[in-house]
Order: sequence, then C-alpha cells, then structure tokens
Amino acid sequence: MTTRPETKYTKSGDVHIAYQVTGDGPLDIVFVPGFVSHLEAQWEYPSSARLLERLGAFSRLIRFDKRGTGLSDRDSAITTLEQRMDDVRAVMDAVGSRRAALFGISEGGPMSCLFAATYPERATALILYGSYARRLWAPDHPIGRKEEDAAASRAQTEKDWGTSAGIERWAPGEAQNEAFKQWWAKYLRLAASPGAAVTVMKLAGEIDVRPVLPAIRVPTLVLHRTGDRVVPISQGHYFAEHISGAKFVELPGEDHVPVSGNVDSIVDEIQEFLTGVRSEAQSDRVLATVLFTDVVGSTERAVALGDRGWRGLLDGF
Repeated sequence: MTTRPETKYTKSGDVHIAYQVTGDGPLDIVFVPGFVSHLEAQWEYPSSARLLERLGAFSRLIRFDKRGTGLSDRDSAITTLEQRMDDVRAVMDAVGSRRAALFGISEGGPMSCLFAATYPERATALILYGSYARRLWAPDHPIGRKEEDAAASRAQTEKDWGTSAGIERWAPGEAQNEAFKQWWAKYLRLAASPGAAVTVMKLAGEIDVRPVLPAIRVPTLVLHRTGDRVVPISQGHYFAEHISGAKFVELPGEDHVPVSGNVDSIVDEIQEFLTGVRSEAQSDRVLATVLFTDVVGSTERAVALGDRGWRGLLDGF
C-alpha cells in the first residue's frame, strides 16, 4: 500500500490551498476534483485509495481541495473558474510542475477545459470523466438539466447533507454496501458544510465553457459511463464532438462517482492514453494451467541427448 502523503499548503492570493503529491513517475497528473473533496478522507476507503495508488504508480499525482472545501480555507467564497485556475497554477508552482495532464472529474471538468485552452504551455493533456461543458438546459443546449430540477436537488442536498441519501444516483453500485455508505456520508461531512455544498451546486449551474472547447489543442480523452445517473452520457458526447481530435470512451456502468464501480477500467484508459502502455490491473488471484504431454519416443531421445544436450535444445526455444 502507498504511504499516505503529507498534506501541504500553498497560497493562491490570500487563500490557502491544501494539496498532496503521490508517486514519482515521469509525468505529472493534476487531479481536479468534482463537487467536493477531502484529500485525507479519500485514502480511507479501499476503492478510492486504489484509484489514487494506481494513478500514482505511473505518474506524479498532484491533488488538491478547491477553495471553500476539504482542507483548503473554508471561509473563502467559492468563486469563479478563473480563480480556481489560479489555484491550480499555485499548486503546480509549489511542487515544481511545469506541465501536467489535467484530470477533471465531473464539476472539475469545465475548469480543466478552461485551463487547457488558456494555458496550453502548461497542459500536456486533458482527461474528462463524467463531466459537462454546461450543466443546465438552454434553448441551444437541450441535453442540460432544467433549473427547477436543479433547485429541487439543491434543497434536498441541504436537507440530507452528511448522510448517504442519494447514493442510488451517485453510486448505485454501492447502494447496498453499508461500509461504502458510511464512508461516503463521513466523506461528505468532512468535505463541506451543507451551505458550502449548496453554493457549489449553484455555481455549477452558472458554468458554461462551450465557447472555449474549439480552442483546446491538447490531446483529450473523454471518459463517461453509459448509464451515469447524475450526468448523462450525452454530455460526454458533446465534449467529444466539440473538442478537436478528442478520444471518447464509453465505460459500462451507472455510477457517477469514479470510486464506485470498476475503478481499474478508468485507470487503464488513462494510463494507455498518457503513456501508450496499457498495464491491466493485477488480480490477487492467479489461474494457472499445467499442461503435461508425452511425445512418443521422447524418453529414449532424452537419454540419448543427455541432460546437457536436452537443456541446450530447450534453450533454443
């Protein structure tokens, strides 16, 4: 198991941003969290830790809690994508990262898109998982969510915050897993207050990075689970259609949360995209087949060759 990294801080303007670094691979990945996050609690559930460990096995994984959430300053307003870009630059500078691949999850995707378009000299690649360019419906964006539905969701979130309510949408694959549900509820409580969570949701409704998509010129991978119950796969198709050269991969499943469902399938695609090598996850079990065969006359032939001659014959193959 990877030794849990130390949480450190850097300043972005007047705001302290918490970050962690895992791994020492030849390329940097900046993990841009979605809705809310907590750097240290992410290590407390096996599938979440596995995601981080596998990413850190072939890269230097740079993670942070965005302002107003997690271990970063809580008394700061959760504001614009431009300010969040400055937070990313501050963290990259703090760890000496000149260029990195941006891995934007859900609500972290739009900011990652804006960063890649604005600072192409600092972005080696863009990876989007379960994300969107615009969350809400508009006459020219019919795949978005209606505002009345979003308002109802905010009200329900504020009411149920800190519990596992809603797990059937966010992580249906773990809806019957009591251990996951307990961890998830604790994770949310540590990641944000109810008011901060609602604020993040309101600001997500104001995001619209559709105009910047044609300006993205870095290699882009779009990952989306086919039955995602929070962000429909049509949002992933939109990215693929409007970012030049983007590679789109549909992953099976209904989970929006990346640590629910098949974590390894996500990392496999990312590793192959960034390194050209697909290192499939190793299982704890090995299925071995032993084949025994007897060739007619082989015993006499072995005796005639002798041990040295027989070994030399085998070495040739």
